Amino acid sequence: MLKADLNSDIGEGFGDWTKGDDAALMQVITSANVACGFHAGDPDVMARTMKLAVQNGVGIGAHPGFADLKGFGRRRLPLSHEEIANLVTYQLGAAQAMARAAGGQVRHLKLHGALANMASEDADLARVCFEAALKVQPDIVIMVLAATAMEKAARDLNCAWAGEIFADRAYNDDATLVDRRQPGAVLHDPAVISTRILEMLKVGAIITESGKHIPCKIDTICVHGDTEGALAMTTALKTGLQAAGVEIAKL
Repeated sequence: MLKADLNSDIGEGFGDWTKGDDAALMQVITSANVACGFHAGDPDVMARTMKLAVQNGVGIGAHPGFADLKGFGRRRLPLSHEEIANLVTYQLGAAQAMARAAGGQVRHLKLHGALANMASEDADLARVCFEAALKVQPDIVIMVLAATAMEKAARDLNCAWAGEIFADRAYNDDATLVDRRQPGAVLHDPAVISTRILEMLKVGAIITESGKHIPCKIDTICVHGDTEGALAMTTALKTGLQAAGVEIAKL
């Protein structure tokens, strides 16, 4: 039987400003990647999000990114490896504290936005990020963009890791994500998304925009919480996969 975790980037509001329907998504997903206050989120948003995760039995992950609220962490910042290691350490520590206060615990780590894109292209940078997290929590599960430099870094570190694919994003032929500024980079049609992801699970490969198959280990599927129609897409995806015999369960 095919099996997969269903995750979403969540807790990405700030103050009175909200982004996405976190409460509703928490009833559908099995893992939540919680913003840690740099690209989005704040102590109050984190507390509410962690509480929702615990109440719904959803796995909690730290979702560190660049300190770039205005750019939502999607702009590439020219930081040193030391600075990047420190920002990962700092944000993971915040996530651990907020999760424990809510009665839960951080189980996995997933890089956000531009930092994730950079690490998917640069194994040395990915290793810096992952080593920083592992120093804080040696048993943490590292979510990696499947078949990219992230996966190479995780394999080299011999740590617990999970291969991730994206339901709402198109792929380049090197397994990286099509730039959001390009037409068709972000997908919205629930029916198309469900069919596409089921096919990827069946063949055990990423299917790129050109139709190329890139074999990989698929453990978890992401729908971005801030994508327009995220709740409808995630619900349809879960329903469609389950109807096809795929077990949806936490990592």
